[in-house]
Order: sequence, then C-alpha cells, then structure tokens
Amino acid sequence: MSQNKKLFIQTIGCQMNDTDSQHIQAELEKHKGYTTTSNMEEADLIIINTCSVREKPVSKLFSEIGQFNKKKKKGAKIGVCGCTASHLGEDIIKRAPYVDFVLGARNISKIKDVVDVKGSVEISIDNDESMYEFSTAKTNQYRASVNISVGCDKKCTYCIVPSTRGEEISIPPEMIVEQVRKSVALGAVEVTLLGQNVNSYGRNFSDGRGKYSFTNLLQDVSKIEGLERIRFTSPHPLHMDDDFIEEFARNPKISKCIHMPLQSGSTKILRAMKRGYTKEWFLNRASKLRALVPNLRITTDIIVAFPGETQENFEDSLDVVNQVEFDQIFNFKYSPRPGTEALNMAHLEIDDEIGSARLIELIELHKRHLEKKMDTYIGQTMNVLIESLKPNGEVCGFTDNLLQVFTKGSDDLLGKFIDIKITDASRTSLKGEVVL
Repeated sequence: MSQNKKLFIQTIGCQMNDTDSQHIQAELEKHKGYTTTSNMEEADLIIINTCSVREKPVSKLFSEIGQFNKKKKKGAKIGVCGCTASHLGEDIIKRAPYVDFVLGARNISKIKDVVDVKGSVEISIDNDESMYEFSTAKTNQYRASVNISVGCDKKCTYCIVPSTRGEEISIPPEMIVEQVRKSVALGAVEVTLLGQNVNSYGRNFSDGRGKYSFTNLLQDVSKIEGLERIRFTSPHPLHMDDDFIEEFARNPKISKCIHMPLQSGSTKILRAMKRGYTKEWFLNRASKLRALVPNLRITTDIIVAFPGETQENFEDSLDVVNQVEFDQIFNFKYSPRPGTEALNMAHLEIDDEIGSARLIELIELHKRHLEKKMDTYIGQTMNVLIESLKPNGEVCGFTDNLLQVFTKGSDDLLGKFIDIKITDASRTSLKGEVVL
C-alpha cells in the first residue's frame, strides 16, 4: 500500500460535517495510506464534504467541483460527500462525470470501500453507523469532537437534514466514553459532544437497550480523568428538562455556554416551523438557566421572514432577544430549500425587501446588546485555554463560557490554562494581559 498518496478535504457546514471529515481523513489514513495536504493541486484525492443547509447549495457545489476538476493534477480523483451528496446522489455524477464517487452523510464508514470504485454511489439514509468504531483522527491537539448520535427525528418544516441524515439513532455510551478517553490520551483536555439534538440522546439505540439520557451521558463523560471541559451542540429547547438544566449548572466540567436555537420568538411561527415549544417555554428555560449560572452565555439561531410571519410575529422575536440578551446570534433570512415542507408555504412568503429590513433590525439590536455586555468583562480576570499562536506575537484561546481571548505570548503557553486580566473588548472577542 502506497504511503505517498495525498488527500485534500474541503469541509462546508456544521461541526458534524467537520467531525465527518475527520472520520474520512482517519479512515483513509488507516486503510488506504493517505496523508492530508492543504494544497489541492498536489492531492491524489480531492473530497468536498457538502452542506445542504447553506444558501444555493446545489449551484455552488457544481461550481466548486468544476474548479477542482480544472485545477487538479492529472489522475487525481474527486469525491463528493455529505448532505448534498445524500440529497442528489447519482445526479451529481450525471451532471459532472469527472466526479469519481458520491458518499452520503449517513455512509461515512464506507469511504474506504468507495474511494477506489469509479462511479460508486452510497447514499442510503437507513444505513446505521451507530455501532461503527471510526479510526481516531488527530486534528486539534487540545480539543476533540465526538458524535453521540446520527440522524434527526425532528420534522422542522424549513430543514432538509432528516431527509439527508435519516432517523436519529444514539451511539452507545460506552463507545462515546472510550472515544473521549482515547482523545484525552492523545492530549485533548476539552471535548465537544455533537448531535443534531444532543439532549434527545438515548431514546433509540440499535441494540434496543433501555433508555439512557443525555444527562446520564454528561455525568459519565465528566468522570474521565484528564478531561477538563465538556461542550455540546446543539441541544433542543423542547428537551431542556429540569434534570438537564440542573446537571448543566452544577457540573464544573460543563462549559457554561449553551446554544439554544430559538428560530422564532412567535409561538404561531414556531408552530408553523414544527419546533414543538412556545415562546413562553423558551423564556422559562432561559430564565432558569440564567438564575442558576451567573456567568452563563447563551447563543442562538433566529430565522426572520419565515412564510406567514407578520410584523407582530417579528416583534415577538425582538422581544425574546431583549429579554434573554443573547451573547451571540446566528441570524438568517428565510430562503426555501428543496425537500422541505415549507416549500408548500410559498403563497405565504414574505417580500424580500421586508425580510432584509427585518434582518438588519435584528442585527442592529443585537449589536447594541453586545456593545454593552462585552465592556462588562474589562477588568475581570478570566481563565483561558490557550489553543493557537497568531503571527503578530499573540496567542488565542477560549474561556470556560466560550469567550475568545487574545494576549501577548509565545508557543510555550499552548495547551495551558492561563489567567488573563481583560483590558479591551470588541463585539466578538477580548484582549488582556497574562496574570503572573
């Protein structure tokens, strides 16, 4: 087996896609002798790991793989993986015959089987990878990401993920714990647990075992010696019961930053989205978390101009933003996606100019909150895990509650937890001085 083959992966989309790419890399390294390269033009194998959530994913995919085909070296293969691969399947090869294989998001374990089979298409969303033990990827030295489930059982009307990743199946907890242990043995001090809805974990296992909750998993992972921090994404507001919230608050290893995807502050729109909760439920959960965790940061996703959204519905979203004072918002203007139920709501779609104006208003409101909030950190001393060296003589890392902090320093600080006194703040990050 040749040990000189080069792999180039371009990853688009969410953290689960990042982890899938790590699995692809590790599987091809172990079973096919590939090593990674950041130079696409020297690669023997080029893979684009796609996302179907982003805007105009299909047209952008064919534009990108067309560019790869023009620039790749002679004999190099091209593979398309991920959610758009699941959605389009063999149509990708029909439209772009130079693509060598297509691998869906639910079929990552088959990469070693398809990589040498010209024209191979594996996109079944019924494939069960929950018991497959992936090879360990060596990426970030201090952080690891571990999938805890595959698929999604939610039916959000704007989302294509259930039709590209299939039904939700939980990975057995002992496999997750073992994977975290291996990552810690390789130097990781922080782990991020990943799933489409992490806190619905444990409802469905392939082996039919009894119920085991996400709260149980957090408790078991936190027992791993040498693991300092646990992060997770994304929890679903519907499943934020009191047991989960109390474990989040009292467990010192759990990062005190939580992503709560609101999507809309209007109960009417939430119902149209099939989110399963109300404005009042969301506010109740956020309030309970804030009361129990003084240093909590809450991040969220919000979609404006969903079909049928009135000005009053939009103002409900602004009201939630004002009450919760989110620390970060990923803002989106609704755009239709093929294969989603919301396509049937075309007659209710909001005028594009109105949607754009609402998006700007939401962004400006959040900016005002951040300008006020970030300045409150000046003068505080914060414990930071230093993760990267910057070219300007600075190092960068993150606090327990996921604030990005820069300070003067060298590579001898990498991988260490350092106290830093904050001296300056922007809307997105902090700067400070090392406390000696």
